[in-house]
Amino acid sequence: MSQPRIPAITQKQVAAYLKPRPADSHKGLFGTVVVIGGSTGMVGAALLAGRAALKLGAGCVHVGLLADNAPAVDVQMPELMLHSAGAALKTAKPDVLVIGCGLGHSLAAQKILYDALLLDVPMVLDADALNIIALRPDLRGMLHVRKAPAVFTPHPGEAARLLGCKADDVQADRSGAALELTRKFNGSVVLKGAGSICAARDGKLHINKTGNPGMSSAGMGDVLSGMIAAFIAQGLSADEALLLGVHLHGAAGDALAQQQATIGMGASEVTEWARWLLNQWQPK
Repeated sequence: MSQPRIPAITQKQVAAYLKPRPADSHKGLFGTVVVIGGSTGMVGAALLAGRAALKLGAGCVHVGLLADNAPAVDVQMPELMLHSAGAALKTAKPDVLVIGCGLGHSLAAQKILYDALLLDVPMVLDADALNIIALRPDLRGMLHVRKAPAVFTPHPGEAARLLGCKADDVQADRSGAALELTRKFNGSVVLKGAGSICAARDGKLHINKTGNPGMSSAGMGDVLSGMIAAFIAQGLSADEALLLGVHLHGAAGDALAQQQATIGMGASEVTEWARWLLNQWQPK
């Protein structure tokens, strides 16, 4: 029996989610994103997510860092507000929370993830947040009672840990794995990779056709998480933000590749091109 064809995300589809900004705009209209991560040696992961969130339109972005020697300011983007991880959860009032970028697996990381799951706000869970959830049945139980939407962004290895199988099993049935993740963890999912599979909370599937091998480098997932969070903060639903973020992220990588920059492509460069493309797609 043949499998039903999965529709591809299109630029026309996701551009329709965008609305013109009113003339009397202010930062409060475009939401507050809080990014939690950045353990020792991985501060850059959280900063990449925070920068992407701000450059893709969020009104304010706070970054909570776990590292003992965390910087007090991001010298490349001083608009970001940096805190300790605990302080960011207590003092900032997020419209959406990103957690996992460089989070690590320490007891402190596990405690901050537990505290984050208690908040009734939309969440984007990436990287180490997914790995911790795979190890902690109690946290998996918390996901099922949360009412706020959640977006999960695993690569095949992380998906395999969450599902208790091998990465090869995930790759053998990517759409099935994505659907199982939505059912098991009560949220929307992008199973990353060539032809990323996006599964909405209601089980509707899309495949993304943008992106290229040059995007196989560190930090790309952090940027994607920040982009998705930025769109949720600006009022899109979690599913809309997921489709727009995934498609735009890949399109930005393709724009870079057209500049003969496939080898050595950097995540920060993808953020810049994503911002440029977003401004082309945004209705005037």
